[in-house]
Amino acid sequence: MQLRKTLLVGLVSVALLSGCSLFGGEEDVVTMSPLPKVENQFTPNKVWSTSVGNGIGEYYSHLRPAYQDNTVYAADRYGVVKALDLTDGKEKWKVDLSEKKSFFASNQSALLSGGLTVSGSNVYIGSERAVVFALNTQDGNVAWQTKVAGEAISRPVVADGMVLIHTTNGQLQALNEADGAIKWTVNLDTPTLSLRGESAPAVAFGAAVVGGDNGRVSAVLMQQGQLIWQQRVSQPSGATEIDRLNDIDTTPVIVDNVVYALGYNGNLTALDLRSGQIIWKRDMGSVNDFIVDAGRIYVVDQTDRIVASNAEGGAKVWEQNDLLHRNLTPPVLYNGYLVVGDSQGYLHWVNTTDGRFVAQQQVDSSGFLSAPIVAGDKLLIQARGGKVYAFTR
Repeated sequence: MQLRKTLLVGLVSVALLSGCSLFGGEEDVVTMSPLPKVENQFTPNKVWSTSVGNGIGEYYSHLRPAYQDNTVYAADRYGVVKALDLTDGKEKWKVDLSEKKSFFASNQSALLSGGLTVSGSNVYIGSERAVVFALNTQDGNVAWQTKVAGEAISRPVVADGMVLIHTTNGQLQALNEADGAIKWTVNLDTPTLSLRGESAPAVAFGAAVVGGDNGRVSAVLMQQGQLIWQQRVSQPSGATEIDRLNDIDTTPVIVDNVVYALGYNGNLTALDLRSGQIIWKRDMGSVNDFIVDAGRIYVVDQTDRIVASNAEGGAKVWEQNDLLHRNLTPPVLYNGYLVVGDSQGYLHWVNTTDGRFVAQQQVDSSGFLSAPIVAGDKLLIQARGGKVYAFTR
């Protein structure tokens, strides 16, 4: 039986925040760091905010907006998808993907979960009901929908005429971008116990590179659906079941023929794209997507440390420890700063040179889980309650 992340996050929260040990006999209390005092060097300007349905509530879901051609696409878990004008947040269209059971019964939630991806004339989104939708960007009409091998909770990735989906039962599937037909399926294997989350693939030179729940990174030829290589970067170890989880739920990053990968209890690892051979690795774990930019790697780790490392060998440049256990979002680079949200609804702006705070603001009491995104000159983030915010520097 798989321990998927919705359950695990709840269990870990109980274990860490209330002091109850679930897998051992000891009590181990971990306390959320108090909000650090920051003297703002500037005040980010909120341009607009608008509600998109009911958000994700208390569920573990990385639904987040997508952006293309001055339009923002956002969704809630229930099934509402909206297109918003990037300039002012006004609604362009709205659709509801929840299933209508009967005239008298309430609609059944679509359980949208896989994040939004926009490419060409379609916006793509997956669901916990193992359905992937393609919606027309002009009016939101369903261009196609396809039943896939399992829950589609990772972000769809579009490349080479295909939509790639990594399902919770360890299947990497390629759907035809035009009609949603399944072209191939690769079984990446899943262990008995794993986190609820799947790595979205990274694509380069006709190959899809993806992390697995078995602690391996796999490279697959996209046109044939053929496995090229696999490399283990996370090895199960430790005294408890949680200690031995070795999922790679983060999306690999490919820069200059080097694959950077990061496991939950594993390592930050650099691999050769062609062979999969390990170039270097450093002890660090996370489920948060990370950034590789200008020779630096920026990671929010398991304990919510923000760490900057050198991309050449993984040596640590700086770390910011004042937000420990505040359940940070993955980071984003915006206007020269690193920005993260936290579970109490604050945005934290960090200097990329030395890791010091440069600004902080409380935005939404429902808190943040999904990563901020950059859309044109704006920073966008969606709160748990469903509200989307747009900021400028």
